[in-house]
Parts: sequence; C-alpha cells; structure tokens
Amino acid sequence: MPKLKTLKSAAKRFKSIKSGKFKRKQSNLRHILTKKTSNRKRHLRSKILVSYADQRHVQSFFPYI
Repeated sequence: MPKLKTLKSAAKRFKSIKSGKFKRKQSNLRHILTKKTSNRKRHLRSKILVSYADQRHVQSFFPYI
C-alpha cells in the first residue's frame, strides 16, 4: 500500500503540539490595519488552538500525526 501524503496547504497553516492538538494563526492582521488599535493587533499576533469542533477535520490532513 502506498504512503499517504500530508495536505501541504494544511502543513503551512497548522502546527501540532505535544498533546495532539493543533495551533493556528489568527485572522484580521493582513490589511486595513490603521483603524485597528495596537492592543488589538498585538493580541492577534499570538497563536491559538484550533477549536474542538474542527479538531478531527484538521487531523485528517495529517495522516502520520
């Protein structure tokens, strides 16, 4: 049986952590930044965990994790 391939677009967006969950970058930090407060932009820089509802969906992109 051939090896299963990782979905490369997902590999660029998600990183797995030791507990088996995934972390991701937050949105709203690409453009139209002048109207957003620096406090809001600073908090958007941090990584957050993928929601529980999407956990199995993201897991299916990584066959060997």
